[in-house]
Amino acid sequence: MANSKFYVVWKGIQPGIYTSWKECEAQVKGFPGARFKSFPTKSEAENAFHSKPTTATKQKNNTARAAKPSVSISKDKIIWESISVDVGSKGNPGIVEYKGVDTKTGEILFSHGEIHIGTNNMGEFLAIVHALAYLKQRNDSTTPVYSDSKTAMKWVKDKKVNSSLERSIKTEEMWLLIDRAEQWLKDNTYQNKVIKWETKHWGEIKADYGRK
Repeated sequence: MANSKFYVVWKGIQPGIYTSWKECEAQVKGFPGARFKSFPTKSEAENAFHSKPTTATKQKNNTARAAKPSVSISKDKIIWESISVDVGSKGNPGIVEYKGVDTKTGEILFSHGEIHIGTNNMGEFLAIVHALAYLKQRNDSTTPVYSDSKTAMKWVKDKKVNSSLERSIKTEEMWLLIDRAEQWLKDNTYQNKVIKWETKHWGEIKADYGRK
């Protein structure tokens, strides 16, 4: 198979023309002020190699240097003495249920049966607020709550759900629960932290319903 690109390295460990990004990257990665660029044909690459580097080359190099592998977040960072919440759904929008569990043991601390009809994020919002109310009822101001929904966490912080789900006869049950949760947030204060569960690094949250 013919090469689709040719890579010119003007400034790097070994300047030259390379036929793969892997070879090119080996010459420029970590090299201060590296200059390089890809070309569709060998002749263009050869002509460019004997001319001055273009502005585009510098821009591409900045991008390459900025691209760093993601840093793994160790499981040592997990606060096991916590509550984890998650949603189980049948469609999105669809039927929604949620629960909160002890992150360390997996024991179910509370749950809510099927709600007709809502979204995953709305269910996550209700689950977080339920967890905060659960802890407040027990005079526990230190145990954190884990959620894997950034959207729901923002809604909790704002004390307001910003969902595009239309309010109708079909969705009224969910919206009434949302109204009640929003009111709870307005009427109550809490010190418990709501923390993002890092699924990419830690696997599925402990309250996961296993329906993916």
